[in-house]
Amino acid sequence: MSEEYVPPKVWVWDKANGGAFAGVNRPTAGAQKDVELPVGEHPFQLYSLGTPNGQKVTIMLEELLELGITEAEYDAWLIKIFEGDQFGSGFVDLNPNSKIPAMLDKSGPEPFRLFESGAMLLHLADKFGQFIPASGPARAEVLSWLFWQVGSAPFMGGGFGHFYAYAPFKIEYAIDRYSMETKRLFDVANNQLKKTRFLAGDDYTIADMAAYPWLGNIYRGEAYGDAATFLSMHEYEAVGRWVAEIDARPGAKRGRLVNTNKGILERHSAADFDALPEGTL
Repeated sequence: MSEEYVPPKVWVWDKANGGAFAGVNRPTAGAQKDVELPVGEHPFQLYSLGTPNGQKVTIMLEELLELGITEAEYDAWLIKIFEGDQFGSGFVDLNPNSKIPAMLDKSGPEPFRLFESGAMLLHLADKFGQFIPASGPARAEVLSWLFWQVGSAPFMGGGFGHFYAYAPFKIEYAIDRYSMETKRLFDVANNQLKKTRFLAGDDYTIADMAAYPWLGNIYRGEAYGDAATFLSMHEYEAVGRWVAEIDARPGAKRGRLVNTNKGILERHSAADFDALPEGTL
């Protein structure tokens, strides 16, 4: 655009000017249609899509199952965000923010909802006593890195990813601004991972599960077109070492494939992975 944009005194929503997400983004909240969510037999019902935020939770659940914790069995139902599934009344009842993932924990006598992927990771870690220290400085370190990721993701996705890959036209200032911030965040992680095996220390925790889908997808060149080249991912060797180590974990491998076209659209039992082509896992 050659003309400088001058904001009006009062902003008015122009739904034709939203880029790739014009059909689903809007300035209002709440249900747009009456649709009940399916409910399976397992203790945890996950309604999601295999984006980085969705992968956080499926990786956690698969890691728990890999430890032999059968109480972490789950159903993962596909939410098609480009078709507006997240605006159905059943989904909004679980997540008033209409973002994936949403979860129903029916493991106890009174089912309850969870929304926000970081909240789900923390809930599951505390419930099963895995992937987070119980107390003290080590727990504080995990929580600090967990919420570092929660606060950083919008700069990578809604910031860099949107303006670099999805916006209806390229804006140099916006791309420069969020490229700088995304590279800074990679440098934060890289500097830490030069000192420690995982983000919060020697142990693999929910802090790694939160950051890995976002950093890993960009690092491997699996997000936002050729973003890995554009952002010079080769500069972050410690991040690369960390990504490769988590890539090799069976739970992480399975978790990345849930609610995806390249893996399984829905997951209702461990046997669902058996239909994947040889070599996928």
